[in-house]
Amino acid sequence: MRKVGIIGGGNVGATCAYQVASLGLADVALYDILEGVPAGKALDMTQVGPVFGFDGRVEGSHDVSVIAGSEVVVVTAGFPRKPGMDRMDLLRKNVEIAQASGEAIKQHAPDSIVIVVTNPLDVMTWVVQQSTGFPSERVVGMAGILDSARFSTFIAMELGCSPKDVKAMVLGGHGDSMVPLPRFSTVNGVPITELLSAERIDALSDRTRNGGAEIVKLLGTGSAFYAPGASAALMVEAVLNDSKRLLPCSTALSGEYGISDVYLGVPIHLGAGGVDKVVELDLDQGELEALKASAAGVASGIADVQSLAAGAS
Repeated sequence: MRKVGIIGGGNVGATCAYQVASLGLADVALYDILEGVPAGKALDMTQVGPVFGFDGRVEGSHDVSVIAGSEVVVVTAGFPRKPGMDRMDLLRKNVEIAQASGEAIKQHAPDSIVIVVTNPLDVMTWVVQQSTGFPSERVVGMAGILDSARFSTFIAMELGCSPKDVKAMVLGGHGDSMVPLPRFSTVNGVPITELLSAERIDALSDRTRNGGAEIVKLLGTGSAFYAPGASAALMVEAVLNDSKRLLPCSTALSGEYGISDVYLGVPIHLGAGGVDKVVELDLDQGELEALKASAAGVASGIADVQSLAAGAS
């Protein structure tokens, strides 16, 4: 059986682990620093096998060597913002986690493809890539799939149609500067610009940008995990099956869209080697300017990480 490692046994990591195992994609190694928690969740998931009839097994441990030999490693570990923490405090904490994750992957799963979910996602994907030293095509971030799923959901709710018929596209950084693309979003092949007014499309785009915050507000404590975990599992499937799926993911850009030296959400072909190809859409001037503005925000976050490193040296 093939093996997928997951660093971070919280709600997102556990949801991804369950999806991968239940779909029969691979056995899963779930790591978390909390002793007993990953092992308990893993045993619980494995016991679903006889109920739903799947063979995937989940092993959990607080020893990171459990990921050894994984073909794909998903990084979900991250530190939640707490009262009194400023943005740089949070960034510093998650940089430390991302760096430690990258070093563990380099040691225990040196041939793996890495999928990063930790926020701020595009910046943390860059940090993990730098920490592993892997070629950039082997380290990719999960964001556009989740953001596009949220846009698709809101479109389906607005039109009263099946979400299975909606294919939306959202690019850019995972945050307030993400770029929903109505021209490239369709319902069974029909662009939503033919089905909805500009005003309603703008409203749905804004709701998509605030999709994570909306869930956080409703929950009161915690954040989304079902859709993020499923989105990461979809990427795992594309890698394991070498399906070359066209998916919006955070990848390192080297001149595509006129953008370089950042990780940013754009359409890619995702397969066994990671990013097989970056797809350049024919964006209009407004769309391209929005994408470049989003890239500037990510570049600012990377600069903050570099300043933290300089201050620590």
